[in-house]
Amino acid sequence: MAKLYKEIDRGILKAIPNPSKEAYEIKVKIPEFTFLGVSEQPDFATVFITMYPSDKIIELKSLKMYSFHLRDIVVSYERLINIMYDHLMEVYEPERLRLSMICNPRGGISAKLAIDSDWAVRGGKESFKDWTGSSNIDDWSVIM
Repeated sequence: MAKLYKEIDRGILKAIPNPSKEAYEIKVKIPEFTFLGVSEQPDFATVFITMYPSDKIIELKSLKMYSFHLRDIVVSYERLINIMYDHLMEVYEPERLRLSMICNPRGGISAKLAIDSDWAVRGGKESFKDWTGSSNIDDWSVIM
């Protein structure tokens, strides 16, 4: 049974202690991400998470359960990426979080959305700058 976006349960996401105090980057790809679009038709996307952890890291099993939970949620791309971003920030409190969603074509149109906690408009300090210019943090073809 379809649920509205307000029923997305952040409590599914679990954190585990970061085993290192050293700086490093975590990249996670969710290649079979599905949810119900506003027409209650299935939408498909690939989600990319790039995180510079602080004290907590993602428990991948809980992220998988969270993504499965979204399969019955009626929501637009734009609202969904913002909700996911907020939930990931609240649960993991990373030094930096970049969330990208590449949506499969529907009606001949595809979309790519991204949010980065480093952006000043998101309260960031724009200290990393790798999302500007020729550097492409989303070039996953080389990585995955």
